[in-house]
Amino acid sequence: MNPEDEPRAVAERYARRHDGDRYSPLRPEIWQTVQQRERSLLRRLAAVGVRSLAPLAITEVGCGGGGNLLELLRLGASPERLTGLELLPERHAQARRVLPEALTVWQGDASVAPVALSSQDLVLQYTVFSSLLDDSFQQQLAAAMWRWLKPGGAVLWYDFTVDNPKNRDVRGVPLARVRELFPEGRLRAERVTLAPPLARVACRLHPALYRPLAALPGLCTHVLAWIAKPA
Repeated sequence: MNPEDEPRAVAERYARRHDGDRYSPLRPEIWQTVQQRERSLLRRLAAVGVRSLAPLAITEVGCGGGGNLLELLRLGASPERLTGLELLPERHAQARRVLPEALTVWQGDASVAPVALSSQDLVLQYTVFSSLLDDSFQQQLAAAMWRWLKPGGAVLWYDFTVDNPKNRDVRGVPLARVRELFPEGRLRAERVTLAPPLARVACRLHPALYRPLAALPGLCTHVLAWIAKPA
């Protein structure tokens, strides 16, 4: 596939999805997944000495309906210093409805988004690269994200590492591939997120089962990675 065709292919793959309420934040396995990821993020920010998000310029690749940006606002980020990039028009429209007007939300192919070079303290991607099946386009997008970062900034990466045999529209991104995409980065990773099929079964039995199971790295399918750009 020509890497220029990948954004169109991604839109087609998303159009085939019919998830119903599987990812509703009211489901116990979902809100516990979100809480676990947020705890991991807060630990990582503390570990690198971040005490406030307010002064940081932050861009999210694939911001969807704006949920992660709302989380950053709740944690103290400044809306005028946040940018969301979203490929799909309907998700862009949803994000624009729920996010403050001062927050920039741009629609289109993120690899060519008008983000200034060396302007961002953090660039986020949450389960975007697992939806990109073209290796060349993955590399193109990663290179753009790296260019946007200031020296000393970081990519915040959250994605799954194993393939889903029931969904050929996605593929796992192992840590070895993350290192290939950001060869100059200093990577620190933590395994998070209880395997979704196991999480659904556990939470049907009792929601309290999620946390002890998720504390076992071997049962977790995602990583939260901090990929620092040398100062």
